Amino acid sequence: ELVLKVRIQAPNLRENDFIEIELDRQVLTYKELLRVSCQELGVNPEHVQKIRKLPNTMLRKDKDVARLQDFQELELVLTVSDKNLLFRVPTLSEQSGYNKKASELTY
Repeated sequence: ELVLKVRIQAPNLRENDFIEIELDRQVLTYKELLRVSCQELGVNPEHVQKIRKLPNTMLRKDKDVARLQDFQELELVLTVSDKNLLFRVPTLSEQSGYNKKASELTY
C-alpha cells in the first residue's frame, strides 16, 4: 500500500488537518486516487477541480500518481459554484454582531 496525506484546500477553515489514505500499489491511477480521496473526505468527485501535490505541483495523469511516495501531502482543490457552495462565507446579515435596524438608518 501507498500511504498519502490528503486534505481539502480551504484556507477559510480553522481546522484543515490531513487524513491518511491508503492506495493499492497495483492500482496507482489518477482515477483511483480521486475516488479514494473523495470517499474518505466526503467530497463529490465532480467538485474537484484538481489535485495538488504540496507545495505547488498539479497531478494530471497516472504517471504523476505512480511517482508519489509514502506520506506525501496532497490537496483537493474544489470548484465553487453559486448553486453549491461547500465552504461559503456568511453573508453580512448572518455574521454575528450584525444589526439589521442599524443598517437601515438613513442620514
